[in-house]
Amino acid sequence: MNAFETLGLPPDANEQQVRQAYHTLVKACHPDQFPDPEEQKKAQEDLIQLNLAYEEALRQACDHPPVMRTVPLIQAKETARRLLSQERYESALLQLGKAEDRDGEWYYIQGQLLMGMRQYGSAHQAFREAIRLQPENNAYRQGALDAAVAIKKHQKWTYRVADWAGGFFHARKRS
Repeated sequence: MNAFETLGLPPDANEQQVRQAYHTLVKACHPDQFPDPEEQKKAQEDLIQLNLAYEEALRQACDHPPVMRTVPLIQAKETARRLLSQERYESALLQLGKAEDRDGEWYYIQGQLLMGMRQYGSAHQAFREAIRLQPENNAYRQGALDAAVAIKKHQKWTYRVADWAGGFFHARKRS
């Protein structure tokens, strides 16, 4: 048996899965749980094998970071739009990044997400890329304009202080 089989994991398990499986199995086979000396001896042998498997699986999981799976463009955009409507910007950005391809709408959604995260410069760049791909789309142009205005507006120190204070209190409110 290989290390992943010993831990009851698929060969492509990540580091977190390896650690979780190991801790679960250690609790089940720890020698201190058995009053009979023969059972303790068997559990000790199992624990040694488990420790060796854990170290090998952990090494392999760390040497081979998981490959991010791609999803069809339409699926990535739909998921990102849904998360955007829930104001879950970081999650939406991660889902959008899984798209197989990118089109003008993809960059437009990215711009909207970045605007929500108050990353106006990056949002402006995303909107400009959307415009480059589809110059006739006025929504993309409006997004770029909104981002440019936000950049200009937030260069003033009063807005930077207000943004900082708003972000500070917003983060405290979530806690």
